[in-house]
Amino acid sequence: MTPDQRRMDLNMSELETILEEARDSLGEDGYNKLKAAVETLEYLTGLIGDKETTIRRLRNIVFGASTEKSSNVLANDSAKTKETQGAGSPPKNKTKPKGHGRNGAADYTGAHKIKIAHESLKPGDICPDCGKGKVYHAKVPAYIVRLVGCAPLSATVWELENLRCNLCLKMFTARPPEQVGSKKYDETAGSMIALLKYGSGFPFNRLERLQRSMGIPLPSATQWEIVREVAGIAEPAYQELIRQGAQGEVLHNDDTSAKILALMKDKRNPDADPKMRTGIFTSGIVSIREGREIALFFTGSKHAGENLSDVLAQRAAELCPPIQMCDGLSRNLPKEFEVILAGCNIHARRNFVDVAADFPDECSHVLETFRQVYRNEAATKKQGMSREERLAFHKAQTGPLMQQFKQWLQELLDEKKVEPNSGLGDAIKYTMKHWEPLTLFLRVAGAPLDNNVCERILKKAILHRKASLFFKTENGAHAGDLFMSLIHTCELCKADPFDYLTELQRHAKEVSLNPQNFLPWNYRENLIQCAPP
Repeated sequence: MTPDQRRMDLNMSELETILEEARDSLGEDGYNKLKAAVETLEYLTGLIGDKETTIRRLRNIVFGASTEKSSNVLANDSAKTKETQGAGSPPKNKTKPKGHGRNGAADYTGAHKIKIAHESLKPGDICPDCGKGKVYHAKVPAYIVRLVGCAPLSATVWELENLRCNLCLKMFTARPPEQVGSKKYDETAGSMIALLKYGSGFPFNRLERLQRSMGIPLPSATQWEIVREVAGIAEPAYQELIRQGAQGEVLHNDDTSAKILALMKDKRNPDADPKMRTGIFTSGIVSIREGREIALFFTGSKHAGENLSDVLAQRAAELCPPIQMCDGLSRNLPKEFEVILAGCNIHARRNFVDVAADFPDECSHVLETFRQVYRNEAATKKQGMSREERLAFHKAQTGPLMQQFKQWLQELLDEKKVEPNSGLGDAIKYTMKHWEPLTLFLRVAGAPLDNNVCERILKKAILHRKASLFFKTENGAHAGDLFMSLIHTCELCKADPFDYLTELQRHAKEVSLNPQNFLPWNYRENLIQCAPP
């Protein structure tokens, strides 16, 4: 073995020390890129050392997994689908609906609207064409839409005339207009920065460069000061949102990895407690009550189950235990509170998707079974069934299907048609072990089939992690949780997050006194009461 091929064992502390020594020569941008590469190498090295990591799973982690549709998982799935569909099953209509796909004028709800009257006619006038009839307002006016570009944050500079006496040297400055106000940064500035950073994953330094290039400088440090002030105003609304979420009938939870530099530094200290938890996570919780969805985020050392326990601590004592939807990880369960556990069928299905290339026949049957389950679920939504009607429908239509599926899985194991330690065997054992939670929707009204709603909200945290890489302190992570919770709850409630954050700032006193009146779904109604006479 040549010296160049010799193995070198390095730990992250040594690599970080080398990076810090070379920081000045690399520059800030080069330092951040190289640090991200080193951390990625550490992550991949850990994955390769894990005996559970397959080449296919590693490829999906690095390059991203493709869609898990049955037609893409199995190459010959289309032919099998035709066989499994009965002769009386109607063919699926794949024709595209009519329409050009463009956005109409009604879609521009945030646009500034200007009404233009006809230059010569008004309702009731004689028609200038036929001379007999009278004109009237048509049901739909004509529209013209024009879009213009501008900086995310614009600025206005008032140039006040200054006059000086040439004898006494006293200055006389023009009076500023009333709309100038006393604050340099308007409430809308804080709302836009928070939306860009925590709603769209736009880092402070990137916005700083964009603003500077458009002649309206806005340093990243100033952006943080603005956002921190807005977070202080919105804190009562965030705490009330957590309290409201604790009363939910169904609670989804899961977590994803995160980085807080202050915590990472403490945990890599040689003098740190070896029993200290090294992982840092962002937990997502979706609370559903009476059809309303609330999104909550928590970033720190706690797992999703521990954060859910903190939320349930604010649950009213007279309420019955909620339904909790999560995957099979034990760390997602709250230890101190009773819940009705529901399992995620998508996680169970994914185990079979991962081994479909090696066991195409068995996995084809599994995927077709799950396909029929979700078709039944789609039918309940299309018909607008109540919780009790949905439960009765699934008992009649999905219950027999799932019972046959369970018997088929058990036969594969009992008759030794599948090696228990194979990938397919592990997928079957996972499904059988979690069968009761996976089929809760057949026994309890309102129980969901999967945890997709929580997976979707975690994409907001993942987007922020991909763009900004990390939080510097726990205080910054809390601000991120606050804004992501308020912004995503607005999106779930079909409210305008920009308008919501702006109104919270304009009514800061009322928000601190009555935060229950300033939640994304009711703040517009209560603003009328706060309006000055």
